[in-house]
Amino acid sequence: MAFNYCTSGAIVTKAGSNVSSTAIASSAIMQQFSNEAEAFINVMTRHDWATAPLPSTNYLGILSEVASDLAATMLIAYDMSGYTARGEAEDMINILYDRAMKGIKMLADYKTKETLGVN
Repeated sequence: MAFNYCTSGAIVTKAGSNVSSTAIASSAIMQQFSNEAEAFINVMTRHDWATAPLPSTNYLGILSEVASDLAATMLIAYDMSGYTARGEAEDMINILYDRAMKGIKMLADYKTKETLGVN
């Protein structure tokens, strides 16, 4: 299931230049964070985005953003020691999480409209 919604490069980029080099070098860690982000999206939106056709390419961008945001928060939290201060890492996590939750809402709203036959 790993990396269906975003690339590992997008995750690392969002985690920033001070991210743990050990974590990004581990394919097992990166795949785990990607899998967890994808599962979270599917459960929160009540839709398996990997198996169903997307309504438009715009949703693909949102899906990719949400997945990389969520996985990047996990990557940052895995090891915050490389950041200049814990507050820097926490700020990055908060910003990424906020953006991810806004994207989740957009994806969930689409699915709700589709279920109700509004689209």
